[in-house]
Amino acid sequence: MALTRRQVLWLAAIGSAGVPAAAYAKTPAAHARPRTGSGTPLGTTSDPPTMTLEAWADTLIPGRKRYADDYAIAGAARGAGAVQAGAVDFMQFGPTGVSESLPAFVTALSAEATSYASSHRLMLDPTLPPFVALRYHDRKTLVASLTEQTSGDQQLLWFAFSGLVFLAYHTAGHLHTAHAVRSGHPGLKALGFPKPDADDLWRFPHFSYRRKLAHRHPKTTRTGQPA
Repeated sequence: MALTRRQVLWLAAIGSAGVPAAAYAKTPAAHARPRTGSGTPLGTTSDPPTMTLEAWADTLIPGRKRYADDYAIAGAARGAGAVQAGAVDFMQFGPTGVSESLPAFVTALSAEATSYASSHRLMLDPTLPPFVALRYHDRKTLVASLTEQTSGDQQLLWFAFSGLVFLAYHTAGHLHTAHAVRSGHPGLKALGFPKPDADDLWRFPHFSYRRKLAHRHPKTTRTGQPA
């Protein structure tokens, strides 16, 4: 993939703490796959790369389906998950520095999903991207294998793209924080992130320990900086 080792190490460092959460969701019940008259599965309104990224994000932090025949989101949780939190938008967010590498990541994940299906004798729907075509249990097993059993730079890459998902959910880093909180961003809401004042600033009138721990230095400036 077109990532420098510096980018890989940076992304892995910020995301590795959350990766084990890939195993916390229960496996959803199997769902039917109704088709249109042309034979194309319903629920495939996104392009294949986007669906693959959505399925990757949903495996790490699952959420409810957006509509009945949503294949990218497996429906392993009742609330809003990483996809609703904007994980794909965050991956494509310029400052992350990895948007140009997403096609290569999708290709690599698709190859791993195809290999997994072959080794487990699973028949994948050929009209769906390979990773999307896997059931949630198999997606979860594959992601766990990629993050736990690979090694070196290869493992770091899987950790890096996992980290992006957790950052999107826990920080809404691609959005204006005040606006994200007010609009009910699912990750910030789950964390109980406080709402800002009317001017989009956060003020805390009470000491966190319910008492003042130190006196203000006489040379502190009005903005809180040392003189």
